[in-house]
Amino acid sequence: MTNNTNEIFQIIAQQNLSGMKEWLSQKPNLELKNEKGETPLMAVTYLNQVPMANLLIDAGANVNAQDQLKNSPFLYAGAAGQLEILKLCLKSGADYKVFNRYNGTALIPACEKGHIAVVEELLKDKSYPIDHINRLGWTALLEAVILSDGGPKHIKIVQLLVDAGASTSIKDKDGITALDHAKKKNFKEIINILENASVKK
Repeated sequence: MTNNTNEIFQIIAQQNLSGMKEWLSQKPNLELKNEKGETPLMAVTYLNQVPMANLLIDAGANVNAQDQLKNSPFLYAGAAGQLEILKLCLKSGADYKVFNRYNGTALIPACEKGHIAVVEELLKDKSYPIDHINRLGWTALLEAVILSDGGPKHIKIVQLLVDAGASTSIKDKDGITALDHAKKKNFKEIINILENASVKK
């Protein structure tokens, strides 16, 4: 580990914005990594430091570089509900074919965790892989039902997914659809949304 590597990660840990500007003025390697495989942008994303993320992305930092946990700034911002950093990543070449450790997209954990604003932002792009299936055999829609409590946030997310054209017919590894899961859990509002979506198709 070089002193240069230590320096920037100390600056980030201290959330020292002027120190970051000084470091960037030296035209450093933006993709150097710490012992966890994190680039400076990844470290900043974990702290949800939007001004620092902005500086690094403006300087050309890679929003798709993954650390040892397979997180990238884009993927983690989606999963953690960090809307501002997610937007910066989307403007700066977010790659939809880079997947997390579950072989999933940024959308899937955002749906599970109820991050409505992130879901809305990702679904603005019609080319987003809305029906991508992760290693568990789940799409964003399946995960929004299986791992949710059926409350208002997840009702809204299921509606957003359906409105954006998410397939309601994809089954999990056990051959069970999102509607079947909703019925098992007695999620009345979600059942209603999914039944209406199936009728329209």
